[in-house]
Amino acid sequence: MFTGPPFLTKELSQSPHTADTSNFKLIEPEQDAEIRPEVTVCATQVSTKPLGSHRFERFSSWEHLIRGVTKLITVARNKSKATDSNTTNPQTQAKLTVIASVQQCAFKEEIRKLQKGEQIPKPSPLCTLNPFIDSDGLLRVGGRTSLADLPYDEKHPVILPKKHHVSTMIVRHYHQDVAHQGRHLTEGALRSAGVWIIGARKLVSSVIYQCVTCRKLRGKPAEQKMANLPEDRLVMEPPFTRVGLNVFGPWTVITHRTRGGCAESKRWAVLFSCLGTRAVHIEIIDTMSTSSFINALRRFFAVRGPSKVLRSDRGTNFIGACKELKISTDDPKMQNYLSKEGCTWTFNTPHSSHMGGSWERMIGTARRILDAMLLQSGPTRLTHEVLTTLMAEVMAIINARPLVPITTDSDTPTILTPSMLLTQKAGVAPVPEGTFDIKDMYKKQWQHVQSLANVFWKCWRQEYLSILQVRKKWTLDKDSIKEGDVVLVKDDLVKRNEWPIGLITKCIPSEDKKIRKVEVRVVKQGTPRIYLRPITQLIPLLPPNSDKKTG
Repeated sequence: MFTGPPFLTKELSQSPHTADTSNFKLIEPEQDAEIRPEVTVCATQVSTKPLGSHRFERFSSWEHLIRGVTKLITVARNKSKATDSNTTNPQTQAKLTVIASVQQCAFKEEIRKLQKGEQIPKPSPLCTLNPFIDSDGLLRVGGRTSLADLPYDEKHPVILPKKHHVSTMIVRHYHQDVAHQGRHLTEGALRSAGVWIIGARKLVSSVIYQCVTCRKLRGKPAEQKMANLPEDRLVMEPPFTRVGLNVFGPWTVITHRTRGGCAESKRWAVLFSCLGTRAVHIEIIDTMSTSSFINALRRFFAVRGPSKVLRSDRGTNFIGACKELKISTDDPKMQNYLSKEGCTWTFNTPHSSHMGGSWERMIGTARRILDAMLLQSGPTRLTHEVLTTLMAEVMAIINARPLVPITTDSDTPTILTPSMLLTQKAGVAPVPEGTFDIKDMYKKQWQHVQSLANVFWKCWRQEYLSILQVRKKWTLDKDSIKEGDVVLVKDDLVKRNEWPIGLITKCIPSEDKKIRKVEVRVVKQGTPRIYLRPITQLIPLLPPNSDKKTG
């Protein structure tokens, strides 16, 4: 038998746990968090106003908008108690509802006048379209093709405004349907679908301009205003004091003959271009290796003297030679190499051949001259000796080129060429008349040499520098690249569809505060990497200030 605790059998006064009610204090209702004297009642008011078109701005595409409105119509039909006699497809009704809402927002006055049977005044953009309202309450184009054997939607397309989010979404939709083709095909798809947009040409062009896929397929690389010339090209110093260099080739030559045939190997050429006088020196190398390049550099310094500044791209052999020669590009002090004078090696941004245009153009000139020589000589087999001789002749032809346009003035017959300073010869001069002794030759020789040098530098300063003033291209300031932009990184080794997408992490301004090179973050094989690239190798995927553009 179960029993409770013993205190239950005692009197109430004898209970040890009797509470003293005199010690209780009452709490005011406003001090008790559990007491809520105020009750909030929410009332729902049903509005009979039509659906506002501003709600459509929440959608990013025409398909999503129609899908959302279709679901809304389906739910409304299912919840309706009355028997719905409307058998229209929910998706079709959704399109009609969206278009009617946009027209009520954009052409409210025109619709009101048409309903009253009034004429639309001339300032309205609809006055030339002869609009009418169909059985669904939509504003359509009347036009002059009512008797044409065309579908009803093509004869009388619905009218939409240009500056509306729905119009922009429709253009994007049909632009995707024609596989991101141009403006004509996109406009044709709009007309075939029965849509007439006021000012459709500008809207379609704007949509195509902002289309990321079109920029991937046909976008142009970014540009910047042409930079000022560096100091290396504007100072009067001895030839080859400041040099730009690059490697070109190869050519197949015969190394030695055997009974079974001829052993062949390849040869390359290193072109050294003086940045000031524009003279050229060419050396042949056996392999594309660091050691071969160092030997060519030693021969160049032995013949032309040491250089203070070397400029080149970021070729593998150049980087290796720079490390092996212990030439630091970051150290401002010149390093001692082959002489007491130092040499600073400056590397251009990777994949930026236009930054070394002054010596890149010389490579094209050398190739054309050599091709002409080989064509004239016929199908002969090159040897190392023949190739070296041909390169010496190519070098002589390039150095004999005029640096400025040739004048017809008889008072200035001297032509400014790099060879004038290199050889101290102005050309083949006639033998002077009279009798001269050997002493006269030595006495006047230094004056002749100094005179030729003075003539060269005077013409160089007065005629050559003046033609460098004009920017023939890239004349406008551009700010199309900034940190955080998504870009397509150009890669000439693969097809355009395989170019990687990168994110700009840092912009590096030049001396004139213009952005010409950036650091871009690219993910390759799951590993993020940061590359230094010129903006000419980047294609912005989003236009500048695209959020401010209207449809």
